[in-house]
Amino acid sequence: MPKGDKSAYTDKQKRKAEHIEEGYEQRGVSEKEAEKRAWATVNKQDGGGKKSGAARKG
Repeated sequence: MPKGDKSAYTDKQKRKAEHIEEGYEQRGVSEKEAEKRAWATVNKQDGGGKKSGAARKG
């Protein structure tokens, strides 16, 4: 998977990142930086993208 590919994320995670990004942009953060921070926040909260069944049991 190439760096920056968001296909491994659920729709819920994508919506969450979009909402967080909008909040940063309203506070005056640049669009690129807001996107970066939003995905970092989603990764920290959810532990990354989708997990397979075996990975979630551990």
